[in-house]
Order: sequence, then structure tokens, then C-alpha cells
Amino acid sequence: QKLLISFEDWSELQNEMKMLAKGHVRGVLKVIISRGSGGRGYSGKSCHSATRILSVSAWPDHYDRWRQEGITLALSPVRLGRNPLLAGLKHLNRLEQVLIRSHLEQTDADEALVLDSEGWVTECCAANLFWRKGDVVYTPRLDQAGVNGIMRQFCIRMLAQSPFSIVEVYAGLGEVMQADEIVVCNALMPI
Repeated sequence: QKLLISFEDWSELQNEMKMLAKGHVRGVLKVIISRGSGGRGYSGKSCHSATRILSVSAWPDHYDRWRQEGITLALSPVRLGRNPLLAGLKHLNRLEQVLIRSHLEQTDADEALVLDSEGWVTECCAANLFWRKGDVVYTPRLDQAGVNGIMRQFCIRMLAQSPFSIVEVYAGLGEVMQADEIVVCNALMPI
């Protein structure tokens, strides 16, 4: 709705997902929904039906190792542009993440710590971020940049029911560096 993509075939999509997932004990099912084919010049007027693309790939085994051993973060030189219209959404305009990953692959780090254009800690290349100081858990505000991932949303709900306080903040790198603990997560990689 936020991207103005009209899509109504939810039950058909669910059936396609079930069919594609059959026979896979552990893997990744990815669904992309786009506006569809249409006119030129960015207009969506000629796009009459959304396009869906489904794919299955192998489970990323390194996530299990990361969970057991921990990870190393590198500060990315690429910063995320602030755009409140797209903030929070995982959309197909992910060129910043492509550049972030390219820089990350030139390091020995496992993941990148990413700031926005104003210098606020925002997320990792492919994960959300939380840090704990005492009994307060912080996570970046994502109303200007970043992806409000489903595991992040789940963690916020669980923390709200726990003895910990959860606070969404604009924080600089120095505040995160003073944390007692830093954790990352995404839909495939719980805390």
C-alpha cells in the first residue's frame, strides 16, 4: 500500500509459496512483488497487474556459526540517504546495500555497521541492530532510513513484555560503542 502497488492474489501467492517450499527441509523462500510491466518514464498507469517472483535458495549456514561464535562489525564508509517516504520498507531500490556489501567484502568483518547521512547509527548491511546498556535495550529509530525488519519488530514486541526497557533512538557511534552488548538480527538470523 505504501508503494502504491495493487496486489490482491494473496491466496494464490500462498499456494505458490507452499508448492515451491515442498521438499526443502531448510532453505530460503524469497518473494518479490513489483508493480509489473508497463509504460516508460516511471509511470505506473500502464501497469495493470503486479508481478510476483518467487525463488528458493540454500540456507546461509554461516548464520549458525555467527550465532555461536559472535561476529565482527566494520564501520561502512557508505551512508544511507534519509527518506521518510521509504524509511522502514524493504524495497527493490537497494543500491546503497550493494555498495555497503562491496565495501564490506574488502574487509575481514562479518557485517557492516551503517550510519545514515546525518551520522546516526541505523542498521547493518543485511540486519537490524540492538544494543544493551544495563537493563535498557536500544535500537535505531527508522523513520528516516533503514529497514524495519520482521525480526526487529518481533524483538521489540518481546522486549516490551520483558524486564528490559526498549527505546528507539537516534544514536551516534560513540553511544553504541559504550554498550554492554550488541546484537544483530534479520528474518533468517534471530538474535
